[in-house]
Amino acid sequence: MGRTCQVTRGPVSVLHTHHLLPQEWASLFLWSPTGACFFPEMAVFQWKNLFQTTMGRILQQRRASLYNGAHDYDEELIKKKLQQFAGGSINLSKEHSGIGILTLNNSRLMNAFTGTMMLELQERVTELEDWKDGKGLIICGAGNTFCSGSDLNAVKAISNSQDGMNMCMFMQNTLTRLMRLPLISVALVQGRALGGGAELTTACDFRLMTPGSEIRFVHKHMGLVPGWGGAARLVRIVGSRAALQLLSGARGVDPERALHLGLSDGTLSSSDETGSLEEARAWLSQYTEGPASVIRAVKKVVTAGRELPLEAALRTEKDVFGTVWGGPANLEALARRQKHK
Repeated sequence: MGRTCQVTRGPVSVLHTHHLLPQEWASLFLWSPTGACFFPEMAVFQWKNLFQTTMGRILQQRRASLYNGAHDYDEELIKKKLQQFAGGSINLSKEHSGIGILTLNNSRLMNAFTGTMMLELQERVTELEDWKDGKGLIICGAGNTFCSGSDLNAVKAISNSQDGMNMCMFMQNTLTRLMRLPLISVALVQGRALGGGAELTTACDFRLMTPGSEIRFVHKHMGLVPGWGGAARLVRIVGSRAALQLLSGARGVDPERALHLGLSDGTLSSSDETGSLEEARAWLSQYTEGPASVIRAVKKVVTAGRELPLEAALRTEKDVFGTVWGGPANLEALARRQKHK
């Protein structure tokens, strides 16, 4: 740690380095009396090439749309319609720690999604997919509340069946990509998360709630069911029995009940917007400490295990394993002879 590395061409053939055991990879490091390290340039090149190829394939899979023309989905058409309903914004800040803060900002309407906010969410997700140093993500709302779902003005204007289905497919695509990000994500629920806002919380890996906050799937009262993927994700989080109760009852879930159901992963002590965000950062840091390559790899193998059949998940795990085996973090740990702290 903290040493300056000088890269030199070593005697090991690049054709054979992929057969090396971890101990043999570690032996490629030669530490000089001055603390500089030397390792084969071609071996590093091979590792980088494998890493980039595998990551490119995984990224392409994550961005693949759930729907296309065969499903009567017209993304460009729904984008033009959503563009007509302006207001609010989706703001993203990326911190040096590798934590991103995604903020829903439409406090006039309790951070309800306007059409342009839906489009901006897709843009922010694409930006996060391209953020190579990212490790974690906190999603929150401005004005000490989370999100009240969709802006009713936009909903009324696209109430015909085809537009509604296109909007449903657009948001399912976006939230699925959000869920599959190689970042450990947490929804910071301040105030109320209603309807589509409740669905958004289920696209995160974890949920934290502040005192007095609530998550409520109000779709039944609107004559609807969740359409942004919230029902399918909710079943995986709390089980089918509890999900049926939450959707058919349409009652608010407070922090205590959310913890009992497994819908929440913790109740913060602060209700203050700034204080709760600091608490959420500290809570998330226990899972994002360490090299970005390793944290992101962990998220990828868990996502594969959750979503893919066993054999496909095993193959994906093998591919992701190949991107960290013999990588900088692995070699550094071996050079320190560190296995467990």
